[in-house]
Amino acid sequence: MTTIYTFANQKGGVGKTTSAINIAAYLAAREKRVLLVDVDPQANATSSLGIDKTTPVFSIYDAIIDQVPLDQIIMLTKRLHLDLVPSSPALAGAEVELVSVPNRERVLANLLTAVTPRYDYVFIDSPPSLGLLTVNALVAADAVIIPIQCEYLALEGLSQLLQTIQLVQQNLNPRLRIAGMAMTMYDSRTHLAFQVVEQVAKHFPDLIFRTIIPRSVRIAEAPSFGEPLVSFDPKSRGAQAYEALTNELLEREGRRTKDE
Repeated sequence: MTTIYTFANQKGGVGKTTSAINIAAYLAAREKRVLLVDVDPQANATSSLGIDKTTPVFSIYDAIIDQVPLDQIIMLTKRLHLDLVPSSPALAGAEVELVSVPNRERVLANLLTAVTPRYDYVFIDSPPSLGLLTVNALVAADAVIIPIQCEYLALEGLSQLLQTIQLVQQNLNPRLRIAGMAMTMYDSRTHLAFQVVEQVAKHFPDLIFRTIIPRSVRIAEAPSFGEPLVSFDPKSRGAQAYEALTNELLEREGRRTKDE
């Protein structure tokens, strides 16, 4: 049974792409079959896995707009068991082009139907917005993971994101649930970071992950080498944190399955 996770937060720079890549890589290291779908026009997930965003013949844009099958778009990465649907800057115009498409919120979900049975997990990296691409990513997903930067401004847009998720649940995808909130870029030297974690834990005690991702130079450097942390620097604090977060996600999902 495939589980589809969307990583969403309309605020940019919160560690959304970094979290998607590294959790995907740790699952792949456990020999889980993982597909990472880059639905962000900035194509950061694509370049962070060592693929030049101008190289692929086709990208997710061609699938969404021209209905090119994902079979023709999926690329192998340097990581065994981790495949990629690349993005490209052309995707920036897709939201305008989608406006006149029937069932425009379900385009991505329909595209994924043909390939998801091959994978244990599908991760969708959505853009930093609440537009049609993000709505498509939420409609296609079973669950959403919300990375939250440990800074005050990161909290301001959280209520708007939760409202969007609720609307999608009510009108488009009733199976969608929040898998968890991941606190990222934690700087232990600042009292503010501690306060932000405290506030999220107070308001969402059942959703916040225990594992906190630290602010780390090695986390920031890894994308420029086209490597996830599991291969770039597996002994670094950031790598150990993402491995722990992956384990926690699996534990949480395992408990949920038992409860069902």
